[in-house]
Amino acid sequence: MGQSARIKLTSSNLLHLQGVCTEIHNITERSGVKSRGPHPLPTKKLKITTRKAPSGNGTASFDHWQLRIHRRLIDLDADDRTMKSLMRLKVPEDVFIEVNLSRDIRK
Repeated sequence: MGQSARIKLTSSNLLHLQGVCTEIHNITERSGVKSRGPHPLPTKKLKITTRKAPSGNGTASFDHWQLRIHRRLIDLDADDRTMKSLMRLKVPEDVFIEVNLSRDIRK
C-alpha cells in the first residue's frame, strides 16, 4: 500500500497560481511520480457594492468591487523524494497550499 497526496492551491492571483501548478507538475515529471491535475475548482467571487459619495448625499452612484479566488486540485502518488522537493518549493505569498496525505487502498 502506497501513499497518495492531494494538494489544494488557492490564490487571488491567477498567474502565480498557474506558476506554482507548473512547478509541481515539473517536479512530478522529474521524479517519475504519477500525477493527476491541476483540476480547476469553481472560482469564488466576493462582491461588494459601495456608495461613491462618502457623505451619502448627491447622486446615487455606486462602485462595484469584486475579488476572485481561484482554486486548483492536484492528486499525486507520494514518495519521500517527491514530497521533500515539494516542501522546498518557493511559493509566492498570495498562494496558499494545503497538502493532505492518505493511504492509497487501490494498490
